[in-house]
Amino acid sequence: MPGRPPVSKPVSDLIRSDIADMEPYTPVVPFEVLSRRLGRRPRDIVKLDANENPWGPSPKVTEALANQEYYSIYPDPGQQTLRDALAEYVGASAERIMVGHGSDELIDLIMRGFIEPGDAIVDCPPTFGMYRFDAQVNRGRVIKVWRKSDFSLDVGGIEGAIGQEPRAKLLFITSPNNPDGGVPSDEDLLRLLDLPVIVIVDEAYGEFLGRSMAGLVERYSNLIVLRTFSKWAGLAGLRVGYGIFPGWILEQLWKIKQPYNVNVAGTVAALASLQDVAYLHENVARIIAERERLLRELGRLGFLKPYPSNANFILCRVVGQDACELKARLEQRGVLIRYYDTPRLTDHIRISVGRREQNDALLAALLDSAGQ
Repeated sequence: MPGRPPVSKPVSDLIRSDIADMEPYTPVVPFEVLSRRLGRRPRDIVKLDANENPWGPSPKVTEALANQEYYSIYPDPGQQTLRDALAEYVGASAERIMVGHGSDELIDLIMRGFIEPGDAIVDCPPTFGMYRFDAQVNRGRVIKVWRKSDFSLDVGGIEGAIGQEPRAKLLFITSPNNPDGGVPSDEDLLRLLDLPVIVIVDEAYGEFLGRSMAGLVERYSNLIVLRTFSKWAGLAGLRVGYGIFPGWILEQLWKIKQPYNVNVAGTVAALASLQDVAYLHENVARIIAERERLLRELGRLGFLKPYPSNANFILCRVVGQDACELKARLEQRGVLIRYYDTPRLTDHIRISVGRREQNDALLAALLDSAGQ
């Protein structure tokens, strides 16, 4: 028998070279890991680091999940029932809606539909990190147009960057923006829609703002609006997002969407949430009220300068001490907040808005930490 041919290179060299050189995306440390590390029970930890909804999902979600009989059956690949319900909720045709395993999946799907190697997206940091991450995964280049000192968009800079880059295809705008909670003006957004790119407006925190651009999708053939159940509906752990798309884009994306991308549990939970919108919007109102109270209290501390926010979190500049060390001191007290070791944010922390008792525990820990 002939011998096997010699191996000319190690199999580890078969991985894409750009993936091998890529920096990994760094998510928030899992809750269970931190619980073990801190030696605290999960219920004794004040978790304000991931913009989750402290009120959780509607009680109807728990009931619907318990009563679902068909977990052993594949879900509807077209999510027709959920899309019909979403059409009523968001005021758009069901034919313009696609549901994803979180809006993160839809961001990646858009990249796969548009980006060829060497094409570019326009990113506006500081902002949500998944745009840059997914562009790199899909062999796209990232053109960064940094936000102004107040975190507002540099619209002129975006126009100039796209004018100089013929392979720019996608522009991502988060509204309200993460991590600062700011919102671009309608005038700026309409100005950006005149550019020869696809404009993706990510409205993950849209319910806290109270308005949406979803109604403009029918008028603009280059506008995509993304939304999610993670924040307002408390379904972050079940990963259900959706987008409103121009018909010509959706026709192409249906070709490449994984058929069973949204599982049965996520679909059931999303439908139950849409049957209890009034309850969930009451929770949104509670979070907004707590956000404004927390904003005032944080502003009274001499070492934090909070920014106004239209989301369920507050970004603060840390003055007179190290932001990373402050985050670590709070963690030792069982209070989790977000710190970014990235340009423009090294002296900032982001605090998710919790229930009143959680926010009071945060404020007490901040005062205690400042006394050290």
